[in-house]
Order: sequence, then structure tokens, then C-alpha cells
Amino acid sequence: MSAYDELMAFQRETEALGQIAGRLGWDQETMMPRGAAEQRGDEMAAMEGVLHARRTDPRIGEWLEKAVAADEVAAAHLRHIRRSYARSVKVPAALAQEIARVTSVAQGIWAEARAKEDVPGFLPILAEVVRLRQREAECLAQGGDPYDALMDDYEPGANAAVIGAMFDRMRPRLVALREKVLGAARQPVAVQGSFGAEAQMRMARDLATAFGYDWNRGRLDLAVHPFSSGSADDVRITTRVVETEPFNCFYSTIHEVGHACYELGIDPDYRLTPLGNGVSMGVHESQSRIYENQLGRSRAFTGWMFSQMRERFGEFGIGSAEAFYASVNRVTPGYIRTEADEVQYNLHIMMRFDLERDLIKGKLAVRDLEEAWNARFLSDFGVAVDRPSHGLLQDVHWSCGLFGYFPTYSLGNVYAGCLHRALREDVPGLDEALAKGDAAPATGWLRERLQRHGGLRTPRETVAHACGFEPDEGPLLDYLEAKFGAIYGL
Repeated sequence: MSAYDELMAFQRETEALGQIAGRLGWDQETMMPRGAAEQRGDEMAAMEGVLHARRTDPRIGEWLEKAVAADEVAAAHLRHIRRSYARSVKVPAALAQEIARVTSVAQGIWAEARAKEDVPGFLPILAEVVRLRQREAECLAQGGDPYDALMDDYEPGANAAVIGAMFDRMRPRLVALREKVLGAARQPVAVQGSFGAEAQMRMARDLATAFGYDWNRGRLDLAVHPFSSGSADDVRITTRVVETEPFNCFYSTIHEVGHACYELGIDPDYRLTPLGNGVSMGVHESQSRIYENQLGRSRAFTGWMFSQMRERFGEFGIGSAEAFYASVNRVTPGYIRTEADEVQYNLHIMMRFDLERDLIKGKLAVRDLEEAWNARFLSDFGVAVDRPSHGLLQDVHWSCGLFGYFPTYSLGNVYAGCLHRALREDVPGLDEALAKGDAAPATGWLRERLQRHGGLRTPRETVAHACGFEPDEGPLLDYLEAKFGAIYGL
């Protein structure tokens, strides 16, 4: 075997073990008994120890020196492995294991604290998570910006300066649009009534099917915070149900289907290789957000949804498909990021970006985080946080140690705006299909232009290749102003 062949054989085993670790995480959020949290932390730490040892194995460096790339795919494999190896060897094994153990335990503490509205019960473990990730960031940054070092794990090539500049360009147009929308004479009404959990889940399954989810390689379960997990032939999704808020379930499901279809759509030849996963979280979010918003909240698709909901739930206070479209896209000053309308969603991300960057840099202490959150939320949204589950405790990410992850949500929105512009140009009959509940023309285009390539190219190259132009925030902001201007009669 050549050095390249030996390296790839070793890497496939590492990728398989990584999938097993991911399955432990899925089980923890869906099926695991609550009393098993401490043991699961030890199990996750043990798995991380095995994975870290493999990712830092000295033979990888030797193979990389000798390996020769015969084609574009091989070159991409080597690029990913070289990057992973360079990052992994900077982090001590004991630290990597401790992060895995503590974040596993922290997720359970967060879920219980969220249910009890108990911020003091969560802050000690959060402080430990922050301390560990700060140590990791110092190892990775080696004198550079620690937050950039963490962000690079989720969006290779991005940094806080670039993201911050993008946010500075986006914020004025988003705030101006929000002010016009909230001050408009025309205001959509919300759906009314109670929508049974079982009926919601049946419709959620039908929505997942409409967007191309492969039930032979996936499943839908309930979780406190919806997520997607897995790759290749085992990609699972979750949602949550609130009986008075059906859109929470429906659009969380469509969102996670977008993530899942990215993984399911990758070229099967890349299975259990570095190319067999989404190339970055920003690109991943582009798929979930375009499925959820530009497609799932479109006038055409919501027309089909309206007829489905009338058939399944009867009257719910909305008299026409057009009024239902406006209701689905209703702009309100709500607390919850995952339920935020398209106009305000990125403002939620900007707030978290600033807070977590200050946490990692030591400018904000964990003990002061709730006060900082509440003050910033009031300033940005004009509403006082009424309870912790609507504030600091709403997101799972910080308990998981995912610092540097939040900005990829907005980057995904920006990428989705670009993809949507290109999709509309390439598929002129798109609305006719969506009006029948058929998303296949759109999802097929996304699979062919972006999803099947997995990690073959860098994140920005992946989006540029799919769109035919370099991505920026312009298409997203133009789309939002046109869509909500029409809905609100601006």
C-alpha cells in the first residue's frame, strides 16, 4: 500500500469511531435515561481519548509527508487530514477528554436548569466549560486570537473581524426593515387554537417527506433543542412540540431536514472519509435555512401547507392562503432565536456573537452573563426578558462548549440568500411545484450543485461553485426587503 492508501485506511476507521461518538450524543438527547448522565460523560471522555490518540498519531505526519495526491479528491482528503492533524496535536489529550466529559454532563444540567428556570444551578458548570474552552483556544491560537481559533473549527477560514464587518453592514438594513414592518398598518394575525402533539408529528413527518428526507436512512424523534446527527447512511433528526405553536414543530423539522439532506446527499464514494460530511457549519446552515425559509416559508409552499392544516386541524383563525402566508412570516419581538422571523433572526446571532467572544477573551465573567444578556436583549429588541428559558437558558450551545458556532448561523443565511437567487434563475417552474407540496426541483438542484460535493472544496468555494458568483450578504438583504415589504405593504 502507498502512504496515501495507508493514511486513508486509518482515516476511515477514525471517521467510523467519530460516528459512534456522535450516536452516543444523539442517544443522550433523545433516549438516554436521566440518571445515566454522569456515566455518559465518562463514556464520551473515553471515546474522545481514543479519537484524540488517533488524530494525533505520529504516523499521520509521516504519511502526510510521503502521500501523493493523484487527483482533486485525493488532494482534498490530504488538505482536510493535514488541517485536522495540525489542530489536534496542539491540544493535550487530557484536556480534550476533560472537555468531552464536562460538556456531556453540562448538557443534562442545562436541560434541567432550563426546565426549572434555574440560572444559578447552571452557571457553575458553564464556568467550567468556558474555562476548558479558553484553555483549548490558547493551545490552538498560539498567541493569536483565541475566539478565531475556536471559530475555525466550525467555519475554516473565517474570523471574527470578517464576521463582525459583515454584521456591521447587515445591521442597519435589518433594523430599518424591522422598524418599518413593526410600524406598518397591515399586521398579520397568528394562528389560534390547540394542535395535538400526535397530529403535529404526523404532519412533521409528511413535511420531511416533501423535502426529500430518506426514511430508510433516518428517523424523527423529540428533543429539548432540535438537532440533526450523523452522516452517510444514518442521519437522524429531532423536533419539539408545543401544542399552541405548531409552526415551532413544523419549521424545526424542515430546518433539520435541510441539515440531514446535505449529509444524505453527499457522494456515497466519500462515505467515512474527510469529504463525507458537510464542509462547514456555515454551508450546513445554508441548507437548513433555505429549506426552512426561502422554500418552506414561500408563498407557494405555504399555500399547500394551508390546505393541509385546514384538512388536519379544522379552523384555526386564518381564512385564506394569503393570510396564512403572512401569518407564517409574521414579524414579532419574540424571545426565542429558533422561532425568530427572518427579519430579526440575525440580530439574535449578533448578540450571541458579541457575548461569547467576550466570554472567551475573559472580558465578560460567567457570573455576569445573565445580566449582560438581559441588558443587551432589551437594547436590541426593546423587550425585557421575562424568564431564563426565554433568555440565557434557551440555547444548548454553550453547555456543549460550542463557542464560535453561533456566527455560522448568519453566515448560513447569507449563503442561503445567494443560493436562492441562483436557484430561482435556474429553475423557473419552482413555484408551481412548491404549490403542490413538491420541493424536489429545489432539493434536486441543491443536491447536484452543492450537497453531493461534501468537503471537496473550501466553504466559500463550495457556495461560489453552486451559485456561480462569490457570496456576500446583498442577495439575502434584497430578498428580505422585497418579501417583507410585500407582506406588510411597505
